[in-house]
Amino acid sequence: MEARRARAGRPAPERRSKGLSLGGPPAHDLRSILNAILYVDRTGIPWRYLPHDCPPCATAYGYFVHWQKDGAFTQLGGRLRRSVRRSRAITPSRPRA
Repeated sequence: MEARRARAGRPAPERRSKGLSLGGPPAHDLRSILNAILYVDRTGIPWRYLPHDCPPCATAYGYFVHWQKDGAFTQLGGRLRRSVRRSRAITPSRPRA
């Protein structure tokens, strides 16, 4: 998708505080999108079988792909790990090579 945008002369979407910069405010609450992503991860169901109270599967999957490419889940895991270690007074470990 980013290659298609680059060919069209448009910049790739950037992460902002309110969601992806796709031209307007997000149509769905970011918390419900994250809950849908976590639901798929936890249950292992295909995206198209998300419950009806979740955002549309294309929306949830689109955010998942963008956040995965952006490294948001890796950053979140690192921040959570540091937070837990601080709360338990464990010294941070160095990344393994």
